[in-house]
Amino acid sequence: MTDDRDARTLAALRGFLDEVHLATPDGVAEAANHAAGELGWTARLWVVDYEQRLLVPMPAPSLPDADAVPITGTLAGRAFQHVQPVPASGDPLTLWVPLLDGVHRFGVVQLTMPAGTDVDDPRTQERYELLCHLVGHMIAAKNPYGDSLDMLARRRPRAVATELLADLLPPLTFGAEGLVVSGILEPCYDVAADAFDYGVVDGTAHLGIFDATGHDLSGTLVAAVAVAAFRNSRRERRTLAGTAAAIDDVVRDQWRGALFASGVLAELDLTTGRLRYVNAGHPVPLLMRDGKVVKRLEGGRRIVLGLGDGQIDVAEERLEPGDWVVFHTDGVTEARDADGTFYGVERLTDQLRRSAAAGHSAPETLRRVVHEVLDHQHGQLQDDATLLVAQWATRKEEALRAAPR
Repeated sequence: MTDDRDARTLAALRGFLDEVHLATPDGVAEAANHAAGELGWTARLWVVDYEQRLLVPMPAPSLPDADAVPITGTLAGRAFQHVQPVPASGDPLTLWVPLLDGVHRFGVVQLTMPAGTDVDDPRTQERYELLCHLVGHMIAAKNPYGDSLDMLARRRPRAVATELLADLLPPLTFGAEGLVVSGILEPCYDVAADAFDYGVVDGTAHLGIFDATGHDLSGTLVAAVAVAAFRNSRRERRTLAGTAAAIDDVVRDQWRGALFASGVLAELDLTTGRLRYVNAGHPVPLLMRDGKVVKRLEGGRRIVLGLGDGQIDVAEERLEPGDWVVFHTDGVTEARDADGTFYGVERLTDQLRRSAAAGHSAPETLRRVVHEVLDHQHGQLQDDATLLVAQWATRKEEALRAAPR
């Protein structure tokens, strides 16, 4: 019996890889269901929409149509939020499993199994984890070659400026031994001048967040140039001060002071926890420790990028294991309600504290913060709102807390 189960699992995974090898991005859902069928199950893939409020089904010819479901108040949403499998009894039994690439949340997989299946059996758990992990990795691999995932994630038209900016950004979440980094932007259909970037090179995480002047395509171009210069400096192995000077030079040369960008540039040594940073006229990053904001990182000040290099001071902070550094643009704290009351730093720190107390991961925390900011301004942001979190996780196990299994 054991050998038969192993053989069926191997056949299912091999069949999935064979089918998806030449599949278009929208063919992954059908291939996943075929593989699940080899195990006596069915599999439907659901992807998160851009506002991270809904889970949208990926079409598969072998499955009936289905409607999107909300993340809040559903079993599917619980699996997505807590990054844990959630079973639902019945005939057939349903198991909602997070759909991940590393710690990046694409959505969930809805597995239906024969009634009476013991989903806590280690062999069953191993089979569905292997299948879902492989499906998540293949979605990540196939997604750049088509638009099907993007078209499912959008629920209304996107501005051209946002289209340009979205294609510029790295994946929203990344985890490695020593690091979890997660970012989010709103309004996701009409953002223009905010951006963030990150990259890990030789044990150092390079982090950047930018807020360019303007709320139209011109602001997007400034943000795009800032990100490109940031990446170029990282790949050319410039120092942090050299990176700030390079971004300043290219923005100034292009727009001659008419347009510019604020930003924070940082380097985090993943071995020691040493954080070095430069703040170019940007809101002050926050340091979270043990679930509380314990410090505002006030150092490393210089003028905004694009108005001349001036003095560049690099500040330094020593992180402790598990610390979060929270970067944000002013569109978060300066969001106003109908009475003109700012969302403010105090509300931001309180939401961060509450989310940490509930044990939420970095990406789930940012999802909740942005939704609270949107609700504060009744869904209509007057400025772009962006957050970027870097968590120093000293061991692989700590990094995986962003995607517990």
